[in-house]
Amino acid sequence: MPHIIVKLWPGRSEEQKAWLAEEIVKDVVAVLKSEEKSVSVAIEEIKPEDWPEKVYRPDILGNSEKLYKKPGYNPFE
Repeated sequence: MPHIIVKLWPGRSEEQKAWLAEEIVKDVVAVLKSEEKSVSVAIEEIKPEDWPEKVYRPDILGNSEKLYKKPGYNPFE
């Protein structure tokens, strides 16, 4: 615990994704006092044209009560 899933558009290098995962793990360990070995991070690349149906509507609009950081705008409406 915990498992974090990051969804983003394609185009980042493997180095950037690995660095992002490392930084997320560091923050989770620091904030939640978890052990590093118990934290997992997945990165899912979602094409921009699929973002509204696969991410924005189900994960953001459909779960707004669970969002601790909301996007500043909706480019899909």
